[in-house]
Amino acid sequence: MPIGLETKDEHSVVGLEGAIGIAQAAELKQLLVQALQSGFPVRVSLESATELDVTAVELLWAAEREARGSGVEFALKGQVPQGLLTVLAEAGFEKFPIPVEVS
Repeated sequence: MPIGLETKDEHSVVGLEGAIGIAQAAELKQLLVQALQSGFPVRVSLESATELDVTAVELLWAAEREARGSGVEFALKGQVPQGLLTVLAEAGFEKFPIPVEVS
């Protein structure tokens, strides 16, 4: 399963695996909204992701902005592959105060 949501220990983890693109956009949006609505801190695990297209990056950006506006903590979880860090930085994620939680 390329995208999953798990709520445990009073936080939600959205996990992404493999290449995430337009084909998974609706599912990713739904799970991010569900995670944010839980009110728990949201963690996004990109450890198993290999590629994020612009749609996926935009959804993550929108989720971070929504989390910040509603007071929900939003962070990346674990190690982020270097290629994805580059994609996120090029998309402007370095401008956001997103802490990276090391598992």
